Amino acid sequence: MEAKGTEPDILRVEKQKPGPKRKRSIIIFSAVTLLNIALLAFLWTQLLTPAQTTTQGSNQTHTSDPLIGHPAPNFTLDALNLHPDAPVSLASFKGKPIILNVWNSTCVPCMDEAHLLQSLWLQVKPQGVVFIGIDFQDLKSDGLSFLKKYGVTYQNVLDVSGSTAISYGVTATPETLFINRQGVVVSRVISELTEQSFQSNLRLITR
Repeated sequence: MEAKGTEPDILRVEKQKPGPKRKRSIIIFSAVTLLNIALLAFLWTQLLTPAQTTTQGSNQTHTSDPLIGHPAPNFTLDALNLHPDAPVSLASFKGKPIILNVWNSTCVPCMDEAHLLQSLWLQVKPQGVVFIGIDFQDLKSDGLSFLKKYGVTYQNVLDVSGSTAISYGVTATPETLFINRQGVVVSRVISELTEQSFQSNLRLITR
């Protein structure tokens, strides 16, 4: 005789078995959990991956510089000299590695890097490297005073309107662009150059 309040064993077993709805819920929950884990893993790897940059040797990074890998825009500007001289055209230096340094006489980082640039220019001159300074939106007299004060002897030109610097995507001074023998912009350094950043970018256009 069965005691009151008890159920047959077969009924208790049936109640313990998960129904179809419960099985479906478990499957959905497991799938969502796995998906979330995969998503978190992906986000974590992205956070650990350093951002790619086209700016070599700079503290600032630019992942989409439209000029890198493309021909350098040609320009013809007046030479920044005491005496009238023939305008300087970038196209005339075709086949040579070129370094363009955009500066301004009121720019403090430009002053800080001036002596270093002159020293580096004397080092690379025998290698046939062309070094051109572009005085950006400056008065000729101020630009000449700057060159004299810091003993700069490499070629400089005056970009009074700023159109040339703008065509190179320059947003502030100083900026330095490295152009290879094929006339293609290889890299850009934003802000003041150091000897290390100069040398590492120089190798990109002289190899």
